[in-house]
Amino acid sequence: MNDFCELINLQELDINGNNLRGSLPMCFSNLTSLKKLSLSYNQFSESISALKSLTLLESLDLSSNQFSGNISTLKSLTLLESLDLSSNQFSGNISALKSLTLLESLDLSSNQFFGNISALQSLTLLESLDLSSNQFSGNISALESLTSLQLLDISNNKFHIPSSLRPLFNLSKLKDLNADNNNIHADDHEMSHSSAPRFQLTTIKLSCCGSGGSFPQFLYHQSELWVVFLSDIYFKVDRFPFWLLENNTKLVTLSLMNCSLSGPFQVPSYVHSALSYLDISNNAFGGNIPVKMGAHLPVLGYLNMSKNYFNGSIPSSFGDMSSLEVLDLSNNQLSREIPEHMTMGCSLLQVLALSNNKLQGSIFSGNFNLTNFSTLELNGNNFTGMIPNVLANCSYLYILDLSNNSIFGEVPSWIWNMSELAALDVSRNQLFGRLPQWRGYASNLEQVAMADNQLEGSIPRAICSLNFKLQFLDLSMNSLSGTLPSCFKPVSVREVHLFKNKLQGALPNAFHDSSSLVTLDLSYNHLKGNIPNWVSNLSKLSYLLLRRNHFEGEIPIQLCKLDRLSLIDLSQNNLSGGIPSCLKVFAQNYAPEQYIWHQTIYYGMNSSVSIEVSIEYTVKSRSYNYKRRMLQYMSGIDLSCNKLTGEISFETKNIKKIFTLNLSHNSLTGPTPERIGQLGAFDESNYVGNPFLCGSLVGKNCSPVETPLTPKASAGNKEDHGFIDMDAFYASFFACYVMVLLCIAAVLYINPYWRQAWFYHIHMAVDSCYYFVIDNFPRSFFSGNM
Repeated sequence: MNDFCELINLQELDINGNNLRGSLPMCFSNLTSLKKLSLSYNQFSESISALKSLTLLESLDLSSNQFSGNISTLKSLTLLESLDLSSNQFSGNISALKSLTLLESLDLSSNQFFGNISALQSLTLLESLDLSSNQFSGNISALESLTSLQLLDISNNKFHIPSSLRPLFNLSKLKDLNADNNNIHADDHEMSHSSAPRFQLTTIKLSCCGSGGSFPQFLYHQSELWVVFLSDIYFKVDRFPFWLLENNTKLVTLSLMNCSLSGPFQVPSYVHSALSYLDISNNAFGGNIPVKMGAHLPVLGYLNMSKNYFNGSIPSSFGDMSSLEVLDLSNNQLSREIPEHMTMGCSLLQVLALSNNKLQGSIFSGNFNLTNFSTLELNGNNFTGMIPNVLANCSYLYILDLSNNSIFGEVPSWIWNMSELAALDVSRNQLFGRLPQWRGYASNLEQVAMADNQLEGSIPRAICSLNFKLQFLDLSMNSLSGTLPSCFKPVSVREVHLFKNKLQGALPNAFHDSSSLVTLDLSYNHLKGNIPNWVSNLSKLSYLLLRRNHFEGEIPIQLCKLDRLSLIDLSQNNLSGGIPSCLKVFAQNYAPEQYIWHQTIYYGMNSSVSIEVSIEYTVKSRSYNYKRRMLQYMSGIDLSCNKLTGEISFETKNIKKIFTLNLSHNSLTGPTPERIGQLGAFDESNYVGNPFLCGSLVGKNCSPVETPLTPKASAGNKEDHGFIDMDAFYASFFACYVMVLLCIAAVLYINPYWRQAWFYHIHMAVDSCYYFVIDNFPRSFFSGNM
């Protein structure tokens, strides 16, 4: 770098993209003849004070470095015509720029500048101005004098911008305006229809955030528009501004997403041959979709009308949109069948989202052209019939969601041959039969959901081919049996839902290395054996649900190493031993992460779909289903209906904010926990069925009661038994006792069910007495007696 400093007559220097780093050498100040300097795409840092003496500079590009501090050095560079400081760490105000009156291009984007922009008022020769992604605030009245502006980007700041854009009306040369992500507000002096701006825009982006009052009136006077983004602003307007399409024959992109628009949707009166992108999602449009929509907008490639109130059928004229690649009509009230002509004509269709409507009939019962499909979301409708075999031709299929319908039949084996398939959801249908085997072709699957069907048989060993990609597995509420394949060891899985099946055997090492696992729900199965010690490897585990199985042995102390546990449900098993005192749970107190299982990008827009499975948890003898937005407030331990013994000795700090605690129906001893914090909300039902517990909650005094001493009768006096004949009392008591024993023996001999129950309770009583003695007498007592 120092070699350059000797070239004092150098007029142009371009060293961009060389990964140079460190501070700018002070010897740069010797290059006083420089007119053009480009240092972009390096890693220079600290200040730019070395440039102070380069007063002949006409063009300066310092973009994409790590320069910081203020820009006061630049005020001496009064001959600058082009200045690019983008993508650095400059901060402070921009008052130093007011002396640079010859500037024609200024880019300050992606820095940390703040304050107002009044310093720009004197830069009347500016043609291009980019202030995006900073912390500028205040109004934009300083831009009124910049009458040479053609391109203006003030997006991602804190400006207060009137939706009428009145401060910009005099900028007659303005063509491109980007003001996204500022504070949009209604104009206090809203202009009338006759007040037209001097500009004719080709691009306007005014999305987010605020209330814009009435729909911007200045748009009535625009006829050269190509791109319009006016999303995420509340407008007080009843009908769709169809005149935007009528007046702008060159319009290519129109996005009015989430603008509180209502009424019917209208199409232009002529065939609009330019519009390729239309997004009117998340509004309140109603009525039928115009029958001639496809004919009047034939070149649409992206159409999103989701989250409205459209009803009626899908127009068959959609088949006239031969360029359509993305169609999203989800979350409406559409009914009837999918028109065959639509998917036959839309031969380029890649994304079809019709979820959460009232559509019916068989899925693609005709000769549909589906070969380019990558995403198919038909969930939440009334579709019947079987999963159509025509989908086997969709070799690029990435997302297939048919959940929440009335589809029946077996799961077709060709599904497992879809090599690109990443997400499969056929939950809550009427599918039956066994899960088919496959040969590992579907090894890219990240999400598999087949819950709430009538599937049976064992889980195929082929699922082991998903060990490295699988993130979500939901096979719950079926009749699956057998054991988990020993080769199944998913290393990236985050959620596993296998509850309410008939799975058997011991829990293998399936999740030994699943360090990303957050939810493990194996409740309501026939699993047995010990809870494995490797559970301590699951460092992100929040929800451990093993309710109603046949697990035995002790609760592993390794559970205490899990710092993110919120819910532990080990109830209705055969667990024994004591409760680890270090066991802890905490409410997350923040919204749990929404896992995005698959994401597609089309037309420059991201589209992601996530899935959420509720967790069943019992509170006060009633089971509830909790979703993530509620789980953030939940923390609980349910160890009820086991064979646990010993004292309740939780560390208070670990459970004082617990939401639920159920230790009922065990053989626990000693006092119930002190009623502090959230523990004060619990009652006897949380501890019932533990005969050896004491405390106010179970109505037993924990202090020993001394028997009062009775004076002995005098040796010479005869005992006085009052009016009771003691000989007759003993005889009658003995006779009754014998009769009761004979009756019990006869009943137990006749009724085998009662006999089995009797011996079970005798066994439990013996065990309880044994553990009572073991837990309440010191070991030295027994060793001494021996």
